[in-house]
Amino acid sequence: QVQLVESGGGLVQAGGSLRLSCAASGRTFRNSAMGWFRRAPGKDREFVAVISWSGDYTYYADSVKGRFTISGDNAKNTVYLQMNSLKPEDTAVYYCAASSIPAMTRVHDYDYWGHGTQVTVSS
Repeated sequence: QVQLVESGGGLVQAGGSLRLSCAASGRTFRNSAMGWFRRAPGKDREFVAVISWSGDYTYYADSVKGRFTISGDNAKNTVYLQMNSLKPEDTAVYYCAASSIPAMTRVHDYDYWGHGTQVTVSS
């Protein structure tokens, strides 16, 4: 089992920044990739960004490319999502997810999920 705990969410004005963290514990050696997803009110969960633990790749949704940066600290088993130039449409619950395969954007490729952290961007 892998446990994921997100932190760093909050309320920010448009144009501001937040950094989300996702701390992984348990059988983390099984993780191949870590992703961030989000769910806005009334919408489905959508892919935001992914990083491989080996550092081979990162990938972003078009909606956040150039504004968000995903990074990882293997020693701390922690993945970060730096979010800059935030927009009201970024308002959502953000979830961290772990996959045992080189996952990318598909929700069902991820085995473990955190409980989420709320990000609210005011206009």
